[in-house]
Amino acid sequence: MKTLREGHIGRTTLLRLVDTGKGFVGLAIAGGVTKVKIEGDAAENVWKRLHDEVGKADPKYVGYAGARNRFLHFFPNGFHSDGYDAEERGYKLRAKARLDQTVPLADASEGSGFGEAVLAVFQATNLLSPFEKVRLQKTLRGPSADRFVRAVARFTVAPSQAALEDMERALKPHDAAKWTVATYLPFLWRPEAHMFLKPEVTKDFAARVGHRFASAYEPRLRLDVYRSLLDLAAESEAELADLGPRDRIDVQSFIWVVGDYKDETETPRP
Repeated sequence: MKTLREGHIGRTTLLRLVDTGKGFVGLAIAGGVTKVKIEGDAAENVWKRLHDEVGKADPKYVGYAGARNRFLHFFPNGFHSDGYDAEERGYKLRAKARLDQTVPLADASEGSGFGEAVLAVFQATNLLSPFEKVRLQKTLRGPSADRFVRAVARFTVAPSQAALEDMERALKPHDAAKWTVATYLPFLWRPEAHMFLKPEVTKDFAARVGHRFASAYEPRLRLDVYRSLLDLAAESEAELADLGPRDRIDVQSFIWVVGDYKDETETPRP
């Protein structure tokens, strides 16, 4: 037997992936006791199933049924509810249209001088905090603007660790190397393929539906974290297929509503 991989969920649960020579076993161990055991023929599949199974033990877990119920409390007709486009979708589409018009993706990967146009797109929504926008402004009005825009365009076309590292080098001097900044433009350029990452609400959502992103997340810009986010987005699309999400703008809105919406009449938060 050979241990291929180890990780942790929280401070107490050790995850271990073992090659037995005849297949793969995933173990979740807490207090020296095996709490979950998953077996299979494919290592990555066993590792994913192990995370998902352990996630169901999280106190926040409600599954997709609970998440759906919460979303439908606010938008009874799903993504086609009255007010949904005005509150959640419309302003993102307007920002996308502005980006496509002023900074076409085909030009951005090799072009220059797009800093102000890109900054205007970031400022067109509330997806970033005011503090993040101030820090980003220093990058996009400085000598690293072209480097950032080119890197994020390359990442949109073909996600890679190299592109993330280029973004990081451009953004880090102003403490702007955040997932919100790195994922915003890909999400708007290609919302059918990419996903915007607002860390806390997305981690909360992942814990609620039992997805491994809740434990896979880390603040550094790493491709494996983004791949886990895309897996969460794809799983959510599949689970919500009957509600007809048009793209990941709808999926991101679903995550935000489930994790952050509040009103005086809402049913107890699941």
